[in-house]
Amino acid sequence: MPWEEVSVMSQRKEMADLAQREGVNMRDLCRRFGVSPTTGYKWRERHRVGGEAALADLPRRPHHSPGRTGPAIEEMVLKVRDAHPAWGGRKLRAWLSARGHELLPSPSTITAILRRHDRIDPSEGGKHRAWQRFEHLEPNQLWQMDFKGHFALMEGRCHPLTVLDDHSRFSLGLEACGDEKTQTVQQRLINIFRRYGLPERMVMDNGSPWGLDAEHHHTLLSVWLLRLGIGVSHGRPHHPQTQGKDERFHRTLKAEVLRGNTFRDMKHCQEAFDDWRGVYNLERPHEALGMATPTSRYHVSHRPFPEQLPPVEYGPRDKVRRVQDQGRFTWKGRNVKISTAFKGLPVAVRPTSTDGLWEVFFMTNKICQIDLRQPVD
Repeated sequence: MPWEEVSVMSQRKEMADLAQREGVNMRDLCRRFGVSPTTGYKWRERHRVGGEAALADLPRRPHHSPGRTGPAIEEMVLKVRDAHPAWGGRKLRAWLSARGHELLPSPSTITAILRRHDRIDPSEGGKHRAWQRFEHLEPNQLWQMDFKGHFALMEGRCHPLTVLDDHSRFSLGLEACGDEKTQTVQQRLINIFRRYGLPERMVMDNGSPWGLDAEHHHTLLSVWLLRLGIGVSHGRPHHPQTQGKDERFHRTLKAEVLRGNTFRDMKHCQEAFDDWRGVYNLERPHEALGMATPTSRYHVSHRPFPEQLPPVEYGPRDKVRRVQDQGRFTWKGRNVKISTAFKGLPVAVRPTSTDGLWEVFFMTNKICQIDLRQPVD
């Protein structure tokens, strides 16, 4: 049976003594003590040369380390790490390599340097689990949008609004907002759309101001996005994996900007956001991108932002109705309720292949169905 640590020295001494006997069968002795012949011969020779003291374990650290990283490299690694305290060995090596540094140690060696100089908290190692993500093929096919949990400033509170491109992980917007109201989000999005153009689709959760109202799927903000020709999707309630990339972005933002910092006011906070967003997009190697930077995989949208909303138009065969107060309109003697967000706007009612079943569209987006086969409430 294997030797237990509490008796390892006595076991070694006993075996070494027995191994000195004339005519001993070493292989049989090793088998009885549960060690390999190589180990058995090693302990016999050590005991013969140095006695009992030689049976103790020798230190594993070599007297000389010709392969150990030089002090200049270690100093450079530590300097970059101190500037970016949340970066690990892979990111640090990729960042240094991208700036022309050669003969760099492996990521694991860089991690060892960080540990040796107390730059890694051992308790942080197993806390995080990566989301399983699915990536769109091109930039601007999908943007993810959400609010990071708000936090206190010395003056007021900040509600960080984040907008991220799904394909490239490019941060399109990191905005320090004083609230989470529709008008606030809309104005910030206008600035983003003016710079980067319009995406094909945006996904967001079910919270204010883009979440579902009590009965229907649209708010003033989502209707405005639809009028811009942007598809709108909502994540499943209590299912943050739908916006896994933006959730991961929030975690990085917390680790690299928010943790341990106090901001005076909204202006101070936005300045810190702007500085870090530049590092995130242009410098920070991203593991999900093969250590490339987000900006290397992003390009602006070919769909420019229209300064005036396009008119809502339908085809000649569509049955058009204008949505009245309380989000209602009349169809074949029935009051149909959609959402107050459509108040004053025209919608189209189109037949389906099923008799008595109609579909309601706003522009190219199906809003709901009208089933005339069901009795009137």
